[in-house]
Amino acid sequence: MKELIEFIVKAIVNNPDEVVVTEEQSEGGVLLKLQVNQEDMGRVIGKQGRVVQAMRTLLRVIAAKAGTRVELVVM
Repeated sequence: MKELIEFIVKAIVNNPDEVVVTEEQSEGGVLLKLQVNQEDMGRVIGKQGRVVQAMRTLLRVIAAKAGTRVELVVM
């Protein structure tokens, strides 16, 4: 899941070298923290949050197949 988010985000930002995704295991499932350059924040979030919401939807589908939960936080 971490690799998927890195791949998607690096494709849409202007500064792909500054994309950092950290993965933490918790009781409820997996927590993914996404950090990007401040200038790229708008590209990652998208109009009315549609881009980040689409990434969260993809992650939920993958997590459901794996029998776990996942949460994506953009920092």
